[in-house]
Amino acid sequence: MDTLWLAPFVLACLSTVVMLGMDQSLYQGGFTLRGYLALGVVLVVPLFWRRSRPLTVFAVVSAVSFCQWLSGVETTPFNAAVIIAMYAVASLRSVPWAVAAGLVTELGLALSFGQITRDPDLGSFASASVFVVAVWIAGIYANTRRRYLEGLEERAERAERERDQQARLAAAAERARIARELHDVVAHNVSVMIVQADGAGYAIDGAPEEARRAMQAISATGRQALAEMRRMVGVLRTEAEGETVDGYAPQPGLAQLDELVAQVRSSGLPVDFRVAGVAQGLPEGEQLTVYRIVQEALTNTLKHGGPGARAVVEMEYGVRELLLRVTDDGRGAAAAERPGGHGLVGMRERVALFGGSVEARPQPGGGFRVVARLPVGETGRSRAA
Repeated sequence: MDTLWLAPFVLACLSTVVMLGMDQSLYQGGFTLRGYLALGVVLVVPLFWRRSRPLTVFAVVSAVSFCQWLSGVETTPFNAAVIIAMYAVASLRSVPWAVAAGLVTELGLALSFGQITRDPDLGSFASASVFVVAVWIAGIYANTRRRYLEGLEERAERAERERDQQARLAAAAERARIARELHDVVAHNVSVMIVQADGAGYAIDGAPEEARRAMQAISATGRQALAEMRRMVGVLRTEAEGETVDGYAPQPGLAQLDELVAQVRSSGLPVDFRVAGVAQGLPEGEQLTVYRIVQEALTNTLKHGGPGARAVVEMEYGVRELLLRVTDDGRGAAAAERPGGHGLVGMRERVALFGGSVEARPQPGGGFRVVARLPVGETGRSRAA
């Protein structure tokens, strides 16, 4: 591409030099046609690297032209290579370099006009200067436009990267939400079914009636787990398809805590449920968080508390926060989450969405305690939003 671009310039310079050489107007100071052609090669060849090394090319061409002026050699059309090199500097380098290249070119123009005649034509010099300035401004404009387009491309690429990152974060958050729901739904109901099945296995010979009731409880728990799984899958499917969820059961909340406690009691774990303070209307998301915390804490007691364990669920409504405590007198430290588990992590993630806090640890005298604090009223709703 550079060769095709420079070809007309080279041809025009060659034809001009040859025509002037025929009438001997260039042959001064012992310089011949071959000398002028060699000078033209020295001035033109560096221009092929003007895009990759504009400053070096401009310095070489300017130095050759200055040495030509010092030697008293007549200015030729090949010396226009200085203007081409100046344009490359103005269009590819910073403004200070462009200004320096423009000043050097103007100085060379002044020296060449002084060499041409002892009585310089100021009008011709002014016209040539205007041409040089126009080329310089064109280079500055090309540089500015190129940087502007590069900035647009960079911003577009950055916006695309940010969009992809936001999509990945949203997908990760959705996976975490689904994992929490699956864990809370499956772990609790399966734990209850396992406890009931173990009890039925022990009682099937000596107390068939107790075994029958345990099997009935397993059947009821399994149906409840299946219904809750269908509801959750239905909600996820309709959200993915952009549909409404009016045809599915609502998420469990505070109203379902009594049913949850009754289910755990039927599994053989004595649970005392206490509520203190004036009940306040909580958002559905916060109610679901309370329900899941109680569900997870009682499930851990069922799995790790051991025989004879008892649990207490306490809810205390305050002016600005809801205090939830779930304690048991089981084996305590055994209820701590195993590496890779999701229960306690899910609790903290749920509560963090509303600006609350969770403390889960073994009690000094034995047993395990989960304490959650959730903001209520306008504070809780603003943080949830």
